[in-house]
Amino acid sequence: MTPGGEGAPKKGDVKRDDLRSSREATSGVAYAAGAYLIWGFFPVYFHALGGVPALEVLSHRIVWSCAFLLLVITALRRWVGVYERLSKPGTIAWLALSAIAISSNWLIYIWAVNAGRVLEASLGYFVNPLVTVLLGVVFLRESLTRRQWLAVGLAGVGVLFLVLRSDEVPWVALALAFTFGLYGLIRKRVVVDALGGLFAEVGLLFPLAILYLGFLAATGRGHFGEATPRTLLLSASGVITAVPLLMFAKGVERLALSTVGLLQYINPTEQFAIAVLAFKEPFTASHAVAFALIWASLLLYSLELVRIGRER
Repeated sequence: MTPGGEGAPKKGDVKRDDLRSSREATSGVAYAAGAYLIWGFFPVYFHALGGVPALEVLSHRIVWSCAFLLLVITALRRWVGVYERLSKPGTIAWLALSAIAISSNWLIYIWAVNAGRVLEASLGYFVNPLVTVLLGVVFLRESLTRRQWLAVGLAGVGVLFLVLRSDEVPWVALALAFTFGLYGLIRKRVVVDALGGLFAEVGLLFPLAILYLGFLAATGRGHFGEATPRTLLLSASGVITAVPLLMFAKGVERLALSTVGLLQYINPTEQFAIAVLAFKEPFTASHAVAFALIWASLLLYSLELVRIGRER
């Protein structure tokens, strides 16, 4: 077929395709960045629930997330698709493992916020992408470039420096990074969308959560209904859990992995700023050196992601 013939794309079609791709990319950035911005404000939300034990907050988060997702799936008429995905052999077993991983991550994070350790929590989410890379190497036999190995090494040096200078392992940061990394690794093995997967995870945890909340209510130790602002915050935990995750899933559908890789640092950067500027958590010289090494590793890692994306 000669150029300009029937088989050649018309200029108008090319322009429309370019415009459509541009709009999808723009909306993808808006969805993903919006999700990360919401996650970045989580310290403020959970700090407002100070005084409520972390396990009680987690239980409310599970129960209200389950209720909210029931409404969303019903409104979107997605029950058939969700059932088909979840009924595949092995899916529920894998989602039970991912539920344990993500609930552990939530519990540690809620505790960290109310214990005044938001700075360490932000460190965990800065390190998480590199932990995810390492887990991919170990379990999925993925290969790394030299620059990616250097980035992982720099982050390791930063964490080690913090340990040596403070005589304390930053267990909150490492626990958050590894539980979230394991969660992502497990979800890679499950062919299920974000909506159905999250519903299954909170659904599996729902019986334990509702039993625990019932026990607290029966013994007079529960905080739900104690004060209107606190009750509203606990009730809203389902929405603030599900909405950013669904926004993130929408964003990922429209964006290149390298773009998502760059946007993910919005969340820990926001948490870092809140910890130091709003909550006045101590930021020592040791923290400065450790964070500088980790930020350098993330910059190197991100630049390498962009380079690989361009080559592909």
